[in-house]
Amino acid sequence: MPALPAASSWPDKGKLSGHDDSLVEWTNHRGAGHDHRMVWTRSNVETLALPIDALALLILHDYKSAGGWNWQNWMRGSEQQGTASDQGVSAALAEGWGWLMSHGLVVRDPSQQSPDAYRVTRLGDETLRYGVAKLAAAERLGVALHPRIAQRVEQQYLLGEFELAVLAAMKDVEVRVRELAGAPDSLLGVKLMQQAFSSTAPGPLTDPEADPGEQVAAMDLFKGAIGLFKNPVSHRPVNYDDPTVASEIILLADLLLRLLDQIAHRLRQ
Repeated sequence: MPALPAASSWPDKGKLSGHDDSLVEWTNHRGAGHDHRMVWTRSNVETLALPIDALALLILHDYKSAGGWNWQNWMRGSEQQGTASDQGVSAALAEGWGWLMSHGLVVRDPSQQSPDAYRVTRLGDETLRYGVAKLAAAERLGVALHPRIAQRVEQQYLLGEFELAVLAAMKDVEVRVRELAGAPDSLLGVKLMQQAFSSTAPGPLTDPEADPGEQVAAMDLFKGAIGLFKNPVSHRPVNYDDPTVASEIILLADLLLRLLDQIAHRLRQ
């Protein structure tokens, strides 16, 4: 077995977030030492050094590449022809498979009678293609988003339409500010935020009991969010190729909408 590569070449979350080709390249990094039938041939040291998500994704890649349909058959093959006869390796592979099951990357195959028959899901194929970054980002949005953006924005995000999801989320923030401030439709973007949260006028959404510095900070928060994440997408294509960044922007919009709910409650009182 070739020597363990330097830690910088291990498939951490960042490296696994690329296209499947990068995963294949890393898997083949060891050269001819890796069995062409895609049983597990990595050493105890190498296997146990892998983070659980990286380990699971490599198991998934090997299982799919081998045309795997039965998890136990794959394990037996890895014991007989690979390194899973090592107790530590075998235990780690079982943990990795459990991770795949719990994240919905593999499911029981209803077309087979064996209880050990599993197939790779559509989410599993996507994760092999894009890496764990998209999976982790999607799980971030597993929280209950604000009702104004929950269904539409989450659906766009899961379809991979990150730019549209970000635009829709931030646009709802702008619309909600306009509604609460009673501003005309012609007042848009940063100017709308400045007038709605102005500390000098004061604006209709400004908290009169807040410290002056906090009033300015609230205005800057909404101005910055709209100016940085809504306005550019409205006027030109913006490539959100990092699903984690897109999910964090959506969660920021969720927070802003919840702050606006608090403002609406204050205004009613």
